[in-house]
Amino acid sequence: MSPIISRAAAAAASVTAAAALAAAVTTAPASAVTPVTPAPWGSPGTGDHLTVTVRHAGAGRDGTYALSCHPGSGSHPDVAGACSVVDQNTRWGREPFAPVPEGSACTLQYGGPAITRVTGSWAGRPVDATYDRGDGCEIARWNRMVPLLPDLSHQSGLGR
Repeated sequence: MSPIISRAAAAAASVTAAAALAAAVTTAPASAVTPVTPAPWGSPGTGDHLTVTVRHAGAGRDGTYALSCHPGSGSHPDVAGACSVVDQNTRWGREPFAPVPEGSACTLQYGGPAITRVTGSWAGRPVDATYDRGDGCEIARWNRMVPLLPDLSHQSGLGR
């Protein structure tokens, strides 16, 4: 066989293989090639439901409150404000309920005995966070989540 004929045969074989592959792709069921779209953020499937338990905050602030967002409802005293502050603290790649990082340099100040635990789910992720006011970093973390958490800044002399 001459080199010209073998090259022509190889080219014909390549064209035949490409045509067979194209036919297989176009006859595949749509579900095999259609990507699955994730549920939109805040959709009913993800569930934005939180339970906020406040202790030692005083002045009628102690208790357990339910909060649902998107749409807002629940027994929380400021549903719209609480949902808004959590939305504002929710950013891609950053956990809105994250604790103060280990090794942080924090001021030695005491913001009072208040403790809050937030549980539930937010943006489709589980939440189990505890807040206190034991130092400057914890006070700032608490204040960042007001009005989800009660505003106690007047007790420590700090503003938001």
